[in-house]
Amino acid sequence: MTAAGVIFDMDGVLVDSGAHHRAAWRALLDELGVAPPADAWRLTIGRPAEEGVQRLVGRTLGVDEARRLAARKQHHYAGFAARGIQPVPGVTGFVERLAGLGVPRAVATSASRRDLEQLLRAVGLRHHFAVVVAAEDVRRGKPDPEVYLLAAEGLGLAPGTCLVFEDSLVGVEAARRAGMTVVGVSTAHAEGELVAAGAARVIGSFEGVTWPP
Repeated sequence: MTAAGVIFDMDGVLVDSGAHHRAAWRALLDELGVAPPADAWRLTIGRPAEEGVQRLVGRTLGVDEARRLAARKQHHYAGFAARGIQPVPGVTGFVERLAGLGVPRAVATSASRRDLEQLLRAVGLRHHFAVVVAAEDVRRGKPDPEVYLLAAEGLGLAPGTCLVFEDSLVGVEAARRAGMTVVGVSTAHAEGELVAAGAARVIGSFEGVTWPP
């Protein structure tokens, strides 16, 4: 793969926060008295919380209600996250190698900017990214390519020269629709699912990953 810059999703790629998200969604559904649907976690992966909550409760919500429930989920998440966050194995060393080589780097996430700042600082990675694009920066969430196109613009690179690391199917689709090459990270989905969604290859973690990949 030839690439001029790298764009990372955050949850499940830079930060191993999946367990905290699952716990937060379960806590919210318990409050609402809603039984989790089958594959509940997969319904939310890579999507803004306002979209994820509608899929979990199984009905269309008004904008205000969706925002209120999303904020409640974020409250639960913050509580769980306070117990400690870890980076995805090997990613710290990989990002540091990119920085040392001067490879442009960005983060493109469906998470809020508040969560982005909190989590990346918690795992010691925030200072490595001058360009970050969060939920508040886009009009349409993944699988729309907007978040990745904005990240490429921030880096000053053509979309086709960017390599993306993604763990969600909607995220892989978003990056592919942006014209980018995607490496899947199998922290949330199986290798076959990520390849079917459009990933060029799949890694289990960043242990042993080199640049160029």
